[in-house]
Amino acid sequence: MTRTDEEIYGPGTGGLLERDGLPDWLAPVDRAARTVAPEQLSRFLPPKSGAGRQSAVLVLFGEGERGPELLLMERAGSLRSHAGQPSFPGGALDPEDGAPADGGLLRAALREAEEETGLDPAGVQLFGVLPRLYIPVSGFVVTPVLGWWREPSPVGAVDPAETARVFTVPVADLTDPANRAMAVHPAGHAGPAFLVASALVWGFTAGVIDRLLHFAGWERPWDTSRKVPLDWRS
Repeated sequence: MTRTDEEIYGPGTGGLLERDGLPDWLAPVDRAARTVAPEQLSRFLPPKSGAGRQSAVLVLFGEGERGPELLLMERAGSLRSHAGQPSFPGGALDPEDGAPADGGLLRAALREAEEETGLDPAGVQLFGVLPRLYIPVSGFVVTPVLGWWREPSPVGAVDPAETARVFTVPVADLTDPANRAMAVHPAGHAGPAFLVASALVWGFTAGVIDRLLHFAGWERPWDTSRKVPLDWRS
């Protein structure tokens, strides 16, 4: 059953979400955002104690030469946390973003995306928010914010010390079974991964993409027994 923004998100959108004018192909994603439960996205959910640093990522859908695509970036290899890992643009909530209860996390997603990729936030239409998730290794409570790149702008690595590159990936490549595998961490656990755009997308980012493809009805059957070690480039 589809719920209202207030029922799903409470007061935390700050009037920043707009669904009018979305392309028809985004309707399944919009519907998934309005119906999916936190437990359907991940087993890592925010601590009931309220601990964790509030943050947000921008899950930005655009339309390229090969149809729908997602904006991703690759973190610089010199960073202390998640070095060299492909990810969505995003980061921690800053005071300038405002309170989470008044749309602060949505503003944080746009601000961080502008700082990391140089995109113009004026061309982005925010249309949904997924349930908050948790990254145990870093202690971040992450809100995935969904956006439609209504008016694309040039993007690139703004600060090479933080971002190695910025790139888009066609959804057709993400749904291609040949590009899918389970990434195996040296510790032994495994999770969904995508071998696209000369990158191995894994971890939190791949998990969100995997669930979005599934609940939007875009997922194609793929070989979950295919394993890729996280040191695949060596």
